[in-house]
Amino acid sequence: MTQHPIAPNAADLEAASATDPVESVVNVIPVVLPAVGAIMIFLLAFIAVTMA
Repeated sequence: MTQHPIAPNAADLEAASATDPVESVVNVIPVVLPAVGAIMIFLLAFIAVTMA
C-alpha cells in the first residue's frame, strides 16, 4: 500500500502564504522616517519665519 501525502487545507495555505503587515512596513522605515523628519523641520521653520 502506498502512502499519499495529505493535501493541505485552505487554512494551512492561507497561514503559510499570509504576509504580516508589520513586516512589510519595517522595510521602508529607514527611508520614510528621515524623510518625514526633514519635512517636519521645514514646516516648523516655515511657520517660525511666517510668525516672525
